[in-house]
This record gives sequence, C-alpha cells and structure tokens, in this order.
Amino acid sequence: MTQSKNVVVAQSGGPTPVINNTLRGIVETCKAMPDHFGTVYAGRHGIEGVLREELIDMSAQADEEIALLSVTPAAGSIGTCRYKLKAGQDEDFERVIEVFKAHQVGYFFYVGGNDSMDTASKIATLAHERGLDLVATGGPKTIDNDVGDSEFQLIDHTPGYGSVARYWALTVQGANEENAGSCPADPVLVMQAMGRKIGFIPAAARLADPNREMPLQIYMRESGLSLEQMADMVNGDLKRHGRCLVVVSEGFDVGSVGERKDSFGHTQFSSSATTCEQMVVNYLNEVGLAARGAARGNVPGTDQRHNMVYASTVDMEEAYRLGQEAVRIAAEDGSGYMSTILREPGPVYRVRYDKVPLELVANSERTFPKDWISDNRIDVTDDFVAYARPLIGENWPTIPLVDGRQRFARLERILATRQLPAYVPQGHRS
Repeated sequence: MTQSKNVVVAQSGGPTPVINNTLRGIVETCKAMPDHFGTVYAGRHGIEGVLREELIDMSAQADEEIALLSVTPAAGSIGTCRYKLKAGQDEDFERVIEVFKAHQVGYFFYVGGNDSMDTASKIATLAHERGLDLVATGGPKTIDNDVGDSEFQLIDHTPGYGSVARYWALTVQGANEENAGSCPADPVLVMQAMGRKIGFIPAAARLADPNREMPLQIYMRESGLSLEQMADMVNGDLKRHGRCLVVVSEGFDVGSVGERKDSFGHTQFSSSATTCEQMVVNYLNEVGLAARGAARGNVPGTDQRHNMVYASTVDMEEAYRLGQEAVRIAAEDGSGYMSTILREPGPVYRVRYDKVPLELVANSERTFPKDWISDNRIDVTDDFVAYARPLIGENWPTIPLVDGRQRFARLERILATRQLPAYVPQGHRS
C-alpha cells in the first residue's frame, strides 16, 4: 500500500468570520481519510510559516478544539499573512519546496483569493519540476466577493461575504433606529464599509431595507459620484425626510488621503489616518446641511470581518463544505484546482460544489455588475437583493459561552520538528 503523504494547509490575505470553517473542513476530512492523508500541518501565518518552517501539527490537536473552529472568527488559530511569492523571488519558491520535501508533504491547501490561487499554482508547477509529487488545491475566501469572474461562472460567491453582508444588514437596521431618534441633533449618519475596489459590501446595506422605507443612500466605489454630488443628494433627503443614512465604501473617491498599499500591491485604507468617512463628514458639515444639527460618522473597521455573532449560518455551512470539497478534489482529481460553489437556477436557493482550474481563478477579475447599480447611482437594484439575500441566512449562529465570554478554539502550539536551517523570507530582508 502506498504510504500516506503529509498535508500543509495555509491561509492568505484578510480574514473572515468563517475562514476557520474552511480550515476545519480540510482538517477533519483529511483526518477521516488516514489511508490517503498523513499528518496535517498548518503554516503559521500562511506561506510565511512555510518559509520559516513553522508548521503547526493539526493532527495532534484535540478534536474539541478542531470542532470549535466552526465558531472561531478571523485567523487567530493558525494565522494569515499578506506575503506574496513574487516573480524573481526564486529563493522563496525553492525554500517552500525544501520544506515540503523535508516533511514529506504531498498535499498543499491554500485558502485565499486570486493571488493565493496563483501562488498555489506556481508552487505545484515548481514542485513537479523539482521531482516532488505535490497536489496543490485552493479554497476560496474573501469578504469582498471579488474572486472569480463577473459572469459568476467560476464561482457564485466567496465564503466570508455572506457574513459581512449580514453584518451590514443588521448594522444599518440598528443605525436607522439610532438616527430616527437622534435626528434633531444629528440628522446625517455616515457609515464607512470595507471594499477598497468593489462594491459588494456597501451594497449589502440595502438588505436592511429591501422595501426602501429608510432614507438610505449607498455610495460604492463604482458610483462615480463626487463629494459635491453627494452633498446635493444628502440635502435632498434632508428636505424630504429630515434625516439621511449614508453608507460609503472605503474606496469611494475622496482623493488619496489615507491610502496605503499592502504587499500584494492592493490599496488599503488606514483607520489611523484620515478616513473616507471623516472626509465625507467634514465636507458635509463644511458645505452645510439642509437641516439643523450636524453629520456624524461610524467606521466599524475590522469588526466587519471578525464579529462572529453576526456571522451567517449559510456562510458557515458553505465555508465548511468548500473545505471538504477541496480535500475530495485533491484525493480524486489531483493538482491544480480550487473548490468552488455554483448557484443552481430557479427561485429556490440551491448550490452545488465543484472545481475550477487555479489558473482561471488567478487570471480572473470580478467587477460589480453595472446593471445592479440603480440609475441614481446611490442604490442597488432588486436583482442584487435577490442575489445577496439568501447568503445572509435566517437564524443566529449558536456560539458557546463560558463565564459570559465566547468560547473560541485554542490550538496548542505543537510544531513540527525543524529539519532545515533558519530562513528569512526574501521580502523581509533589509
């Protein structure tokens, strides 16, 4: 009988409320197939952990802690990173292969977005060139819902988005109650949503009010409006309703203030600098409101992607199933695929799980459909609501509490024995 090969799973990019469900799906499914998979390791802080040979022994963890990954948000359990293996970093690529060889790794699961799928594909190709029989499989992840194509043929939606969409649906509901009561003094409330380059997150605010009963305005990056136009729109609602709720994407064009680049080259917005929300609030107050009082603002920040109480139960289940599917693909179909989720046609929400080539995902780019943006450019259409509504689910997640605090998974720091000399990733060398 062929000896089982060991496994490395790693995560990359920004975390989500349900990322650990995909991790749990991979770990539990691998452990259930001992004739096929050997020891399961996790790269501590993503590919950086692989480069540094910091491999957490997931097979040695208590079953209870692995199960609790289902209600553990973000990436605190095994960590994530924004380190990208770029062209020209030959030493990094060779180091990954050395680490995998040293630990008899035959399977690599990488959970992330387009860049992560590109990395997994390149590592698999190099492994075969170096004589290592490695199966590389991707698991999709991103709150932005920007993985895949604009026709939704590669993937319908990514794990993480449904939970962040639910967060905004419920947050805007609460904000509306606040604003309705405090509008004599604070008639405008500006809320900044994540979404550096695509509008799926701010668009989810409409799920709070599908019948359009609130004085709610949504400004996505794709809106193409100016601050001057925003002020006119807001004052229009103030004249009609005496108050206005504004949800604005962090990527809305207010200039370059607060921008910075991550290691992938993507624009991010720093909460310690002047934020988009602050720029909007200051501008509205400076030009004047068509009502007494002032504009105020909220910036939820990373709470959007680590608030487990607001997580979607649909999102939790789908993230887990995609982890399971990634393992099935690796065992039955081999290397070079990402597990994916596709929506079945019809009025009832149903999905199926499948696979898509890593290269197709890596080279794709999703945009927000133009026909889902309303004519006034401060709202989304009912077609978007129909797309997003099933993703937020119907029920609250069941999260265990101990002494009134959430009980998260707590993995022991059991690391694989080092086999190689210490290594500093190329991107971290001064």
